[in-house]
Amino acid sequence: MERIARVLPDAKNFNNKSILVTGANGMLAAYLVSFFTYLNEVSGAGIKVYALSRNGKRLKERFGDRVEILAQDVTAEICVSGELDYIFHLAGMADPVSIKTDPVGIIRANVQGTMNVLELAREKGALVVFASTREVYGAMPEGTYLIHEEDAGSLDPADSRSCYPESKRLAETLLVSYHNQYYVNFINTRIAHAYGPGMRLENDGRVMADFLSDAVAGRDIVLKSAGTALRAFCYVSDAISGMLTAVLRGEKNLSYNLANETEEISVRGLAELCAEFSPADIGCTFDKGADQSGYVKFKRVALDTSRLEVLGWKPEVSLRDGIKRTIEFFG
Repeated sequence: MERIARVLPDAKNFNNKSILVTGANGMLAAYLVSFFTYLNEVSGAGIKVYALSRNGKRLKERFGDRVEILAQDVTAEICVSGELDYIFHLAGMADPVSIKTDPVGIIRANVQGTMNVLELAREKGALVVFASTREVYGAMPEGTYLIHEEDAGSLDPADSRSCYPESKRLAETLLVSYHNQYYVNFINTRIAHAYGPGMRLENDGRVMADFLSDAVAGRDIVLKSAGTALRAFCYVSDAISGMLTAVLRGEKNLSYNLANETEEISVRGLAELCAEFSPADIGCTFDKGADQSGYVKFKRVALDTSRLEVLGWKPEVSLRDGIKRTIEFFG
């Protein structure tokens, strides 16, 4: 919280505002809620925070009386009695396990949930801040080396994984449509591979979560491929400061790429790095026959984050430091 506040002195613009965060038990959403309550505690910001999640008990345990809890699914109508200035919409599942077991639930959260958020924003005159994904770009044409916000690649709607990126695409179309028809304003952030303390480790299926889970437990890290695919990861405090930078300093009704492209690493290199910081002496093994459904099949292309960087944002936490911090948190 101190790190985020230090790079966002203009966070005082949230003072005395009312803010709803959906999916508030998720990692990024929980950090947003924590940051707003932190501002209340250290600077008397007077922010009214609403936290929405299906698991109200967990919200109560985590935030106590510092927030007003809305214990419900985002796919149900959302009612807030008072004023509302911002809605940060982060509800929804993105992990390969959910993609394989509950694709319809993913679509409902991203489509019906987003419509419910936009209807509430229309009623209250609130700004919607949407957590989208780099996956909306799909497979880019050969020869593309950097993805700008105006670019668009291809997705196969019949692919079993497409429930996630296709529904995120439709959610983005809803943002634009509600702005065009009802003048609802939005900020759209396309986030790539965020991680850090508080992330879900067990039964997730993404490489960072799986590798960290093994490292924390002192198990050999199992790779489900040769590990040559390249990835880039953004530490949670950098992801939050990036999202808030877009809100505080950016132009409304635009999309912003949000990623740390400074330290591209192979999947095998990531596994070795996680093993290095494990409290146990562990190594890396291979299971090349593992089920690969639910995973992205096309080649990764870096995101151009210059639209966000010109607003004063840049990632601060190195991959080594971020992994070390995360393993120490869970250790």
